[in-house]
Amino acid sequence: MSLSLAEGSDGELAALALAGRQDAYRELLARHRETVFRLVRASVGDPHEALDITQETFIAAFSALGRYDHERPFLAWLKHIALNKCRDWARRRKVRAFFARAAPLEMAFDVSDDSIPADVQAADRAELARVTAAISRLPSRLREALVLRTIDGLGQAEAAEVLGVSEKTVETRLYRARGKLKAMLGDHI
Repeated sequence: MSLSLAEGSDGELAALALAGRQDAYRELLARHRETVFRLVRASVGDPHEALDITQETFIAAFSALGRYDHERPFLAWLKHIALNKCRDWARRRKVRAFFARAAPLEMAFDVSDDSIPADVQAADRAELARVTAAISRLPSRLREALVLRTIDGLGQAEAAEVLGVSEKTVETRLYRARGKLKAMLGDHI
């Protein structure tokens, strides 16, 4: 039974899931969770937050499965939801940061520490963390284009479809993202 599910298309699995087949949901999750996690981690820069956002993505996708357009690739639809969840997370983070700065000094122990963990000592990990942090500081439109094209490995047309923009817009955003990264990181990229 699960062998036939593994051979089914995403559209077929979505239809089976809507018909109440729990194993179809599990197959969709197993098929796409790593890809979605990599996209989200690259977008937010924090693997722990990325895990939560990935879970939120699948919950939202499965809740909205009835609205999935079978004419579009399922993974593009899923990545679009993931990027929306990343945008929501970034907005919430900005609000939390505002209130954290506004708190009295004696409340400072309640503010989380966003520094790199002490166990990350290797030079290559430190550099990766530096680049990841710089990517997460890019404006969302530029960051999303960069992540989809260079980290997620999508083609120009695929990235344009996920973002809902033209291929030229993706190209322009990618060029600007690389320029901003170079300015942030200097010659060390």
